Amino acid sequence: MAREPDIFTLVADIGGTNTRCALARGRTILPETVRRYRNADYPGLESVLRAFIAEEDDVDCAGACVAAAGPVHEGRATMTNLDWTIDRDTLIRATRAERVSILNDLQAQGHALDHIAAENLQTVIPGPAPAPGAAKLVIGIGTGFNAAPVYDTGAGRYVPPAEAGHANLPIRTEAELRLCKFVETAHGFPAVEDVLSGRGLERVYRWLGHEAGDPRELSGRAIIAALTEGSDPRAEEAVRVFIRMLGTVAGNLALQTLPFGGVYLIGGMARAISLWYKPFDFDESFREKGRFAGFMSNFAVHVVEDDYAALVGCAAHLAALAEQ
Repeated sequence: MAREPDIFTLVADIGGTNTRCALARGRTILPETVRRYRNADYPGLESVLRAFIAEEDDVDCAGACVAAAGPVHEGRATMTNLDWTIDRDTLIRATRAERVSILNDLQAQGHALDHIAAENLQTVIPGPAPAPGAAKLVIGIGTGFNAAPVYDTGAGRYVPPAEAGHANLPIRTEAELRLCKFVETAHGFPAVEDVLSGRGLERVYRWLGHEAGDPRELSGRAIIAALTEGSDPRAEEAVRVFIRMLGTVAGNLALQTLPFGGVYLIGGMARAISLWYKPFDFDESFREKGRFAGFMSNFAVHVVEDDYAALVGCAAHLAALAEQ
């Protein structure tokens, strides 16, 4: 059945392997329209968007917004693990929309905050009720790592682009120095996402084996499964190292951005380890800032468990543009 023109917006979340598309009405995603496309089956984003529009009865959209897993500069996205051209001309040509926008996937997550149902937020560290308009911090832990502040201004919400996963890992102990030296062999530089990502957890597991003189490898999924089953002490230690490092890095980022509106952990890895933040001392590592340890209690930390958050953020961003 043909859809009424200029009522809906098209939103898409482009990852390295798959692209998810959906229609939105205002800030509301229409769940029955969410479709997933395997990127390897298409030559580019334009083909994916045309396929989606065709499956939605050639819908005529008022706007289109995509979230890309990579840096966005001057209206053009460079995908970290995908050789696609993503720019405004591509979006306009594929969707025929009057209003288009391209966001980094973490920016989209930032725009989703305040539009996520309470049941999809798990509080890791409680904090005081935030003042209206207080800054927030969104931290993405999945295939990679990134973080960005979220500001509500008189001109609307602003989420600056960032590539925080490529900053240096913090080093406080001899063990952390050895970990840094071990992971830097991957790219010649010990970056945050070399530890705090799905592949990073696998490196931590390998490092612990290297330390013990017992080299073994497991996938990130297998490490989490072994921890859940209680079948591998090394898997438990790998996740403990991961969570304590995440607490340190998140605390550093909180001091840099002062997110009195809360810190929000998003992404597949953030959700996968959600049962272990408390027993593996995330709170202690987050607050371990010397004389500023007490000050850290100003920042609540939550895990976002809504898998559609990037799509919601794209819809919220377009709705805000339409209201300006």
